[in-house]
Amino acid sequence: MFKSFTLATLLLSSFSFSTLADTFTLKSKDITAGGFMTKAQEFNGFGCDGSDLSPQLTWSGVPEGTKSFAITVYDPDAPTGSGWWHWQIINIPHTVTEIATGAGNATKGLAPKGSMQIANDFGYRGFGGACPPKGHGIHHYRFTVHALSVEKLELPEGASGALTGYMINANTIATSTIESLYKRD
Repeated sequence: MFKSFTLATLLLSSFSFSTLADTFTLKSKDITAGGFMTKAQEFNGFGCDGSDLSPQLTWSGVPEGTKSFAITVYDPDAPTGSGWWHWQIINIPHTVTEIATGAGNATKGLAPKGSMQIANDFGYRGFGGACPPKGHGIHHYRFTVHALSVEKLELPEGASGALTGYMINANTIATSTIESLYKRD
């Protein structure tokens, strides 16, 4: 019994409990993991008539060394051969841990100061909501916050979603994702 107690004590003393407490976590008041989004997050255009609102997002357990954040929303099920970028916002200051509902509308000024919204696959800067083809089945929308090791991603004007994704991934320390669903019958 003494040997097993000593072994357990050694194992526990070498394990950092702060590792468990500091899990990078993404939450939302507007969307849920595995749940269906509402018309609020549906695109307004291309035959869709939703409110086109980016959801509220908040994150915690920020990893050490984080100098900025990026948020991406991607639909891997879009019938394009390369998926669909619905939103990419970069250069979010490391002090920000929440994005308000509607912050993806570039004209409303709700995005964090200093951040930059990249053109989505609908062709404009900001959030473009879900709009899968009718009858195409369930699409999976990956809302991901990226903790980045750099304060600012330097991208050329008009950078593509693929280039932006590359630069985000090249500088990511950790990510947290909420995968929500949407379909149109």
